[in-house]
Amino acid sequence: MSSPIERIRPARNEGRAVRDLAAQFDLTIGGGATAASGVTVRSVASDNRVVAPGDLFVALPGARVHGARFVADAVGSGAAAVLTDREGAALVADEPDVADVPVLVAQDPRAILGEIASAVYGAPAQHLTTFAVTGTNGKTTTTYMVDHALRAMGFRGGLVGTVEMRSGDTVLPSRLTTPEAADLQALLAAMREDDVRTLAMEVSSHALALHRVDGVVFDVAGFTNLSQDHLDFHGDLPSYFAAKALLFTPEHCRRGVVVVDDVWGERMADSAQVPVATLRTRPVAEDEPYPADWWVEDVVPGALGTTFVLRHRDGRQLHTSTSLPGAFNVTNAALALVMVLEAGTDVRDLAEALEAAGGCSPAVPGRMQLVSTEPRVVVDFAHNPQALELALSALRPTTSGRLVVVFGATGERDTGKRPLMGAVAVEGADVVVVTDDDPHGEPAAQIRAEVLAGARAAVESGGDILPEGVERVVEVAPRAEAIRQAVLAAGPADTVLVAGRGHEVWQEIDGVDHALDDRVEVRRALAERPDQDRGVDRPETMTRAEPKENQG
Repeated sequence: MSSPIERIRPARNEGRAVRDLAAQFDLTIGGGATAASGVTVRSVASDNRVVAPGDLFVALPGARVHGARFVADAVGSGAAAVLTDREGAALVADEPDVADVPVLVAQDPRAILGEIASAVYGAPAQHLTTFAVTGTNGKTTTTYMVDHALRAMGFRGGLVGTVEMRSGDTVLPSRLTTPEAADLQALLAAMREDDVRTLAMEVSSHALALHRVDGVVFDVAGFTNLSQDHLDFHGDLPSYFAAKALLFTPEHCRRGVVVVDDVWGERMADSAQVPVATLRTRPVAEDEPYPADWWVEDVVPGALGTTFVLRHRDGRQLHTSTSLPGAFNVTNAALALVMVLEAGTDVRDLAEALEAAGGCSPAVPGRMQLVSTEPRVVVDFAHNPQALELALSALRPTTSGRLVVVFGATGERDTGKRPLMGAVAVEGADVVVVTDDDPHGEPAAQIRAEVLAGARAAVESGGDILPEGVERVVEVAPRAEAIRQAVLAAGPADTVLVAGRGHEVWQEIDGVDHALDDRVEVRRALAERPDQDRGVDRPETMTRAEPKENQG
């Protein structure tokens, strides 16, 4: 079973009177309307399982059931008032346990939830210097890099993202890349109470489309890149882009920093409705058609990381480094540092702080995370074609032996990327091990088959001539066994990339969460390897085992 739901909220909050909220947001009051004048709400919750006394419970329409079905439970836990739509108000009208509770009715409660929660908590974002990062790949690493730079400069920071939520020294695992609006505003209020001064936050396209960050106007927002992902939700790339572009409007940020290394970045910079600083991290030609405000040059990869120079058209420059491997992490670091500089930081102060901190090199769980060196085993979150390609290309130059990749695809998500990931794996790795990711409610074998189709087609079109008995593409399931076989088969000079899940510690199969941490499975497999000094032979290929379906 999964971990219990936890929530960071302020210990003290004056809150807002229900009557004042109704007036400010032009809401009607139903239910216990006569008692509303004496009701004050001090917190906001949209999940009945985390309701505390004095909460405003927000009952939203859901994909399967309306949140109003849980109003009685919320009131039983102490909810002092309810916010819902007309359908929800009708559903709770006959609930006897709710008769004395004021019910605020809005046409679209989700669209105003962020603003209402911000009002209840006293606009906590205004007390922080806030940074948001969006894009397909690199959000987590860039967010950690922003936080790392700010902490190096002495700021007490907060962080919100895919891996964790953090307020000062208080840390909770994340359930969503970007929390729901009520949880986010509670977290920001807790940060204010905890004397946090800065916030670095991932903002997903889902969060923007579903109003989760409404009520926050970020001081600086950054854009990494755009490639195929989440099309099950957005439908197509233009719609996916449009959701990301919402961040670069006056309702959501004051200033933007956009990486313009490709057409999507250029389009984002052109369409932004706020002032934008552009950043180019690939080599700049003399006849560059799209000049940038900032650019990266003098990139020097080394055994311990990459040094580079960040320059501005006004002559400012910053010499620094990152120990995270790959050219894409130079891009992530450059974006993070430009965001900090565009917030008004003096480049000399930032350079001094980074030098003392050893560069822009935070530890990012599950992002190109090195688990062992002989063989080298790296765990990374790469779960779409571009991210997988970038991870493999980062590891290839420093792999003297074989490069092995273990990965799968998520069930009930963008199915079009599955064969693409299979092809990318074959093009970038010597040995491809297709296994399971999170099947959710979809048959795992069917998902693997779609990935394998792309991989095997790439092998056939590539015309590789391999030694007899050596296979480029194998299928092994469950995932723990695939990791085990890959690690046991690897020689000391080989690299094994375990991709797709990164920091995640639960695998969902048919609605049931099973404990599964790729890093734990790697270490367990490493413990089975005989001592290298004993000259034990390593198998040349993966064992060809019949895939096993995970049992729910």
